[in-house]
Amino acid sequence: MKVASVEFQLMVECCRAAFAADEMPIVGEMAATVDWHRFVWNARFHRVQGLVWHSLCSARAQMPPEHAAALSADAEAIVTSNLQMAVEARDLSADFEKAGLDFLFVKGLTVGALAYSRPLLKMGWDIDVLIAPRQLAQAAELLRSRGYRLVIPETSVDLQQWHDRHKESVWTREPGIHVELHTRLADNCLMIPSIDVHSPRQLVEVISGISLPTLAGDQLLAYLCVHGAASAWFRLKWIADLAGLLSRYSPVDIEQLYDVSQQLGAARAADQALLLADALFQSLDGTNLRTRLNRSDITRGLAAAAYRQLVGNTECREPTDAAL
Repeated sequence: MKVASVEFQLMVECCRAAFAADEMPIVGEMAATVDWHRFVWNARFHRVQGLVWHSLCSARAQMPPEHAAALSADAEAIVTSNLQMAVEARDLSADFEKAGLDFLFVKGLTVGALAYSRPLLKMGWDIDVLIAPRQLAQAAELLRSRGYRLVIPETSVDLQQWHDRHKESVWTREPGIHVELHTRLADNCLMIPSIDVHSPRQLVEVISGISLPTLAGDQLLAYLCVHGAASAWFRLKWIADLAGLLSRYSPVDIEQLYDVSQQLGAARAADQALLLADALFQSLDGTNLRTRLNRSDITRGLAAAAYRQLVGNTECREPTDAAL
């Protein structure tokens, strides 16, 4: 596999330290060798500034003042944004319940709370809400009543027809709050077809006093694998979230989670995700999955392609902006 830059390796170790505090000595040692301008640039592209800032501070790493200030400001902005989204998610939850709508929160705050010791440092851009397709019109009207406006698709497009072809629409309101309204979790209807708003769930406390419903562990793992694969795994944030989540499980539990992901339709997306998490974070230590998944040439190729996409994207470009 392609050798990662020292800046990328330090980002990985900082993310690992965000869910495994015993990695602090490595973080401190590596910090002495990086190009800090490139490191901050890469951390921002991969959207892990909050995680790396906390890990670097905990390791008492020496940073140039201007780059330390940049990461500190980013981390503060991430925490502020997450607090705003937590309050908004709480209010949305109350309104959805009052209206009799079925809903779950996916990704974002709930995954952060499950994966990291300091979840508010996990960067999030929006609030992802999964609803039943038949309740789309009612949910859209509820969002409009809260001051949201539709931005994707354009308002001239029929919303129901849009959701027939796409998994979500995007809504926004001031001050910079965004909601992705999902009627399914994959654009490809053959992927994880049985995971929906009625799937098994868990209640997660995202900050003190605010708990939100999200997918139960089996369904959540399958969904995150499919989501990452659909996004070409080009941001470290996504695979770090998955690795943080896996770190909470025993090797036996991870094997069971994988087997269920296959029953749920995650297919090779789960194979790729687990091998990628293992390559970066050794997530499969103690399991039989490393040997089992590496038996497939296709799976090895998919994992290698994702790894190259992550470590080789030195220009920090978004591959999903290009055709194919």
